[in-house]
Amino acid sequence: MPTFTAPDGTELAYHLCGEGDPLIVLPGGAMRASAYLGDLGGLTAHRRLVLLDLRGTGDSAIPVDPATYRCDRQVDDVEALRAHLGLDRVDLLAHSAGGNLATLYAARYPERVSRLALITATPWAVGLPVTAEDRLTAARLREGESWFADAYPAFEAAWTGRGPFDDAMMPFFYGRWDATARAHTAAEEQQTNDDAAAVYGSAGAYDPPATRAALAELSAPVLVYAGELDTGPTPDLARRAAGLFPDARFVVQPGGGHFPWLDDPKGFAERVTAFLSGR
Repeated sequence: MPTFTAPDGTELAYHLCGEGDPLIVLPGGAMRASAYLGDLGGLTAHRRLVLLDLRGTGDSAIPVDPATYRCDRQVDDVEALRAHLGLDRVDLLAHSAGGNLATLYAARYPERVSRLALITATPWAVGLPVTAEDRLTAARLREGESWFADAYPAFEAAWTGRGPFDDAMMPFFYGRWDATARAHTAAEEQQTNDDAAAVYGSAGAYDPPATRAALAELSAPVLVYAGELDTGPTPDLARRAAGLFPDARFVVQPGGGHFPWLDDPKGFAERVTAFLSGR
């Protein structure tokens, strides 16, 4: 397992899998170890994935200062990884909450980004929060699903502050609530650093006006990839986020949830590979 040293001395780990040109991958969660990403629907057949375990997750060390879990303070971890790999410019893919880290990296180091793929990325960094009503409206579109009656009360309670986040609500995060989705959910508890997640988007992490201004000058092509059934970001919110980049491609995966590579592995890998290849 390869490692490198962050600017503050924290030892960070990353995992390599697949063949081809390197693609740095930032996980979501927030602050979930990269293992949940798997091979990203077979993307490893086309690219060599460099899956970063963010500080305090997976095989990466816990930092001395917990304040460094804040999203903006991890940007230089990504830059240190680029330098460690000896890459002048990087292709960067980020999922969910990790999209904010990738967005801040692109804003701070635009000259280092060759292509940026934001996969069902929550656009907090650009001032586009996912509201509870957004989530509930999207969730109600799945009323015909067999699990809806059991899952919706838990989902509603969690996003309106009347209940905890628990497994009962998890079917809404997947395009299909099947054995693969259940296994993926079961692994989540062991993969997420909850203390770090509480710091990740805390006060001061984001400066949307400054980030938007910086992104308006970004020359790198950007893929904003949404799942048709995702409750956050919804396709409409993802479309609005795409409009903030000068050169953006917006894609909605039919039947896709928050983890679209599980819902349609082949289609996901084909769409992302086409973008990364400039097609």
